[in-house]
Amino acid sequence: MRKRNKSLTAEPDGGTVLLDSDPGAAGPAAGSRTGRTGAGTEADMGKPFRRLSLVGRMRRVLLWLLVFYLSVPFIIKLFPSIQAKLVFLNFVRVPLFIDLKRPLDQGLNHTHNFYLEPEGGQKIGVWHTVPARMWRAAQGKQGDWYQSMFSSAHPVVLYLHGNAGTRGGDHRVELYKVLSSSGYHIVTFDYRGWGDSDGSPSERAMTSDAVFLYDWLKQRLEDKTALYVWGHSLGTGVATNLVRRLCDRGTPPHALILESPFTNIREEARSHPFSMVYRHLPGFDWFFLDSITDNNIRFASDENVNHISCPLLILHAEDDGVVPFHLGKKLYSLASQSKSLSGHMVHFVPFSSSLGYKHKFIYRSPELPNILSDFFGSARHDDTQPNTP
Repeated sequence: MRKRNKSLTAEPDGGTVLLDSDPGAAGPAAGSRTGRTGAGTEADMGKPFRRLSLVGRMRRVLLWLLVFYLSVPFIIKLFPSIQAKLVFLNFVRVPLFIDLKRPLDQGLNHTHNFYLEPEGGQKIGVWHTVPARMWRAAQGKQGDWYQSMFSSAHPVVLYLHGNAGTRGGDHRVELYKVLSSSGYHIVTFDYRGWGDSDGSPSERAMTSDAVFLYDWLKQRLEDKTALYVWGHSLGTGVATNLVRRLCDRGTPPHALILESPFTNIREEARSHPFSMVYRHLPGFDWFFLDSITDNNIRFASDENVNHISCPLLILHAEDDGVVPFHLGKKLYSLASQSKSLSGHMVHFVPFSSSLGYKHKFIYRSPELPNILSDFFGSARHDDTQPNTP
């Protein structure tokens, strides 16, 4: 039996109080310790609940992501117009806040902005950049002066840009400068539905606009003036559509240049980075590629090269992440075997991955002016030259 120690203490009124000094008694300190222990126990018990709550939230997020991932193919299949918008990306306007009426703001102080109407009152915005050596004479000049410069001996490049952005896109402007410095006129425009042009985009409308601009130029050029067609990315599909139509009617351009081209839109869509997360999904073609075809979008350059009869130059960077290099190489292989191109120069220029030109920076190549000069020179003087590897 444990011994209990007791002591007496005096109270102010003279009485005494018996104090129990048992070490086991629960005093304030003990109570404090007990309180801390209880709080700690409750905190420890709360941790698993917090962990469970976090896991639950993560599961809900993953579930929503899965639902979204599985919904996208069905949404695109039900509303194929969405797929068309993803192909054209005409609603993406970069750089922001650009005033297309003022090419001077983009460093093009020898460029004239104007508008044409291909059909039915639908206007499209056009830029005409004269060769750089004319820049001083171009200051303060209006449209009549620019059109009169087509009578010069300088060749003309009709440039067809790719999807997204406008004729004032940064990399496009830089290419205009390179070509202008090399002595070329550059005429470029925004297809219907792009930039400040009216209308809605479609493959038919894009091709129709390109044919209209080509004919407009031919009416203003001397017969001896060289007119080249240059397409980039999606614009290569427009370019081969255009040149096929021109060759069918017997009025081919002096040469066709395809920068970062693909074979056809289905193969390009299958290879595009955006399709990576769905590429191996069962029914990918039915969900995504058939939706493109349902919008009458084909851009079948692989078919068009069998109907083209003019010198052809293909430029492609090995590190192109948007239009894979192998598609440009495949198109070149098909063109080299084309009977309609037999007797015309077909040339392919690859750019090493180490240069970092990717999808839209081939204009940075210091060799580009010489490549063009050599190709155009051969195209003018010997259009019966055999295909070159």
